[in-house]
Amino acid sequence: MVTVRRQPSDEVQARDWQGWLEQLTARVPVRDPHALERACARAEQCERAGEAAGRHWPYGKGCLTIGLEMADVLADLGADAEALPAAVLYRAVREGQLSLLDVQREFGSSVATLIEGVLRMAAISTSLNPTRKAVLGQQDGQLDNVRKMLLAMVDDVRVALVKLAERTVIIRAVKESDPERQQKVAREIFDIYAPLAHRLGVGQLKWELEDLSFRYLQPGAYKKVARLLDEKRLDREHYIDEVIQSLRGHLERNGIKGAQVYGRAKHIYSIWRKMQKKHLDFGEVYDVRAVRVLVNEVRDCYAALGIVHSLWKHVPKEFDDYIASPKENGYQSLHTAVVGPERKMLEVQIRTFDMHEEAELGVCAHWRYKEGSKAGRRSQSYEQRIAWLRQVLEWHEELGDNDNSNTMMEELQHGLVSDRVYVFTPDGHVVDLEAGATPVDFAYHIHTEVGHRCRGAKVNGHIVPLSYNLQTGEQVEILTAKEGGPSRDWLTPSLGYVATSSARARIQQWFKRQDRDVHVAQGRAILEREMSRLALDRIDLDQLAPQLNLKTGNDVLAALGAGDLRPGHVVNQAQALLPDDPQQQLEFVPARSKASESGDVTIQGVGNLLTHMAACCKPVPGDPVMGFITQGRGVTVHRADCHNLLAMQGEDPNRVIEVSWGEADRILYPVDIFLRAWDRQGLLRDVIAVLANEKVNVTAVHTQSHTEDNTATMLLTLEIASLGGLGKVLAKMDQIKGVLEVRRYKK
Repeated sequence: MVTVRRQPSDEVQARDWQGWLEQLTARVPVRDPHALERACARAEQCERAGEAAGRHWPYGKGCLTIGLEMADVLADLGADAEALPAAVLYRAVREGQLSLLDVQREFGSSVATLIEGVLRMAAISTSLNPTRKAVLGQQDGQLDNVRKMLLAMVDDVRVALVKLAERTVIIRAVKESDPERQQKVAREIFDIYAPLAHRLGVGQLKWELEDLSFRYLQPGAYKKVARLLDEKRLDREHYIDEVIQSLRGHLERNGIKGAQVYGRAKHIYSIWRKMQKKHLDFGEVYDVRAVRVLVNEVRDCYAALGIVHSLWKHVPKEFDDYIASPKENGYQSLHTAVVGPERKMLEVQIRTFDMHEEAELGVCAHWRYKEGSKAGRRSQSYEQRIAWLRQVLEWHEELGDNDNSNTMMEELQHGLVSDRVYVFTPDGHVVDLEAGATPVDFAYHIHTEVGHRCRGAKVNGHIVPLSYNLQTGEQVEILTAKEGGPSRDWLTPSLGYVATSSARARIQQWFKRQDRDVHVAQGRAILEREMSRLALDRIDLDQLAPQLNLKTGNDVLAALGAGDLRPGHVVNQAQALLPDDPQQQLEFVPARSKASESGDVTIQGVGNLLTHMAACCKPVPGDPVMGFITQGRGVTVHRADCHNLLAMQGEDPNRVIEVSWGEADRILYPVDIFLRAWDRQGLLRDVIAVLANEKVNVTAVHTQSHTEDNTATMLLTLEIASLGGLGKVLAKMDQIKGVLEVRRYKK
């Protein structure tokens, strides 16, 4: 059964926390009262220290007083042994009277982690735009993003519940505050925390948060509905008593034993919202008069529904079966409206006792840490509710029509919260981006022109690289130039400047708008730079064009210049166009090398032979290769353009044979790299750090300083798996500060 919640007016007296603890343990089971007692004593110590220092407490209540009231709310929700001490201590930590380190040392890491999570959620309210127009019932994208951001920061459902308890206590306490503070607190609670309580299924808190927020946001409408309810209160209570007696007797006579029937509480905001939505007068709102029926079994719900409809005429289109089709927060019940005695509209809700417990307590009814928790359906429901916390949901329906729920398929179409990041603009707006997004993605999300002119970025006030991966909760500021366009490097995936397809498309579109001649010239420069860097020969672009679904070589260059093609893709396609050879007309039997040094090389025309990579040219997969038969060492594999191979072929052509790369994964090959840069301290360290980040092994390094021009050169031997991997490594090394040139070294 659901614990009866204490009325908000029953405020806790801070100095009598021992008496409060005795009443609490008598009212609800507390698994570890000793830990709660220590938390109360510590919070009292913090409150006394604050008062001695002349501390002014917000809302006129000290940190202990608010902490005890939070624990009171959570206790009625069935909170566990860690959530209650966290609630008592939270305000002391937030007010700076107690550190998280002290909490961890005195009460354990679990309590400290809970408080830290609630503090992260509290930071959101300080970042909300205070100038946003406070119009009740209206939604905007900002609220949607703030709620998603809030959920993305919560990794323990207890954090959200402690925060809900804190907001409940605060909205009760602002009745003595000035109207401006009342509006600010109510706005935040109505927009963020009442919908969160609904999503978690905590009906106990949801209704109270909505009603109290409504009271301060729309005081005139609140007083009008409250007055109308009060005027007919005695008549309505007498009418409901008669309905209850009649319905209870019919249920017993029809064999439904143990049922409970009682009048349902009237919530002022829900009545006002229904009046606004359906354009009704107060007298036309049917759920002003409402009863609730609780039964033991699901079959009894439908039997009771039949009895209700046999007693009174059903109102068309006013029936909802949330048992067969539960709401997205797990809510289950039968809702119907009938024309009751005296031809007055009457709402009836029918549910089982378990359903009622879930409707009132929601996720709190499924505390994972609760002793003696039920298994089966209940634990499965808990897991589903926790999984929801990771889904991006259509929150705008929460303040619109709560009676219309989305299907699970529609929810999943929005993806998971963990796949998004939520960052702030300098003026406090929240921007929703894909996980892995960079400042460049952020700039294009703000405006296309901001993206084009982006030249730098600050995150939380500090300069960061444009390839920095943004994290939820960070504030981002874009530094722009007065004119100019995007960099072509932004389209290189290996550099990590752009993670979102929308930003990439806008960059490509910008380059497409440039003159074709400019594209061709830029594309030629891009390709020549890439070919030179990889030490590759020139390629026949006209022959390559059909492989890229283009007509001519100039089309290939224009596509490169416009950003439609990546240099690495062109190079890889070019490697597939090996020149024809008369030997290929003969029938050869491919054989795989057994030598580990050779990697996976297929030798044509002979059986299995020992192979090894030539030290003079160091071929890697993707290079055109040939083999040279040596005496006693099997086959030496050379690059096809190796000068040594060409010389040996001229002397003894019969010893040159066809070889090709096989299909092995992650076979590493030594490659020589030449690097020239301005000489400075830490240059070698930065180079090695880049290679370490790319997980590239360095087998040899030779460095030399040149005092005449203040430059330094390096010759490094790296272990590379493929030509594509080599291109990525060279691109990363080219971004190192002061690097003038980096390319594959060709002897």
